Amino acid sequence: MNDQNGDLSRLGRVRRTHPEDRSVTAVERRARFIHLTRLSWDLHGLGVCTSLVLPVAGQPILEIRTGTALVRVTVVRRHCGWAFVWRPWWARLWQRGEWVWAEADNAADMIMSAVTA
Repeated sequence: MNDQNGDLSRLGRVRRTHPEDRSVTAVERRARFIHLTRLSWDLHGLGVCTSLVLPVAGQPILEIRTGTALVRVTVVRRHCGWAFVWRPWWARLWQRGEWVWAEADNAADMIMSAVTA
């Protein structure tokens, strides 16, 4: 049985999509994936281990391993373009976020210098 949103309902359980996924278009999801893939390749060229995480719900995340630390990079759309953000969600309570424009040629270098500092 399908409900009005096209989600499958069986035995009282409804498959729900993440609220963010409803407002994000397929073009924006593809752009996030492409930016993170390009960043991953640039970091690979610098000798850095990365993993691209594609969750079922939510946005893709690029995980960077630096020694024992794990840094998660996401892509957000700002009014002037796309930006890489690598601060944890709780950091906004204490400090300004770490970010760099996704189109920057030296984005991988800037992220690694901030992460390893």
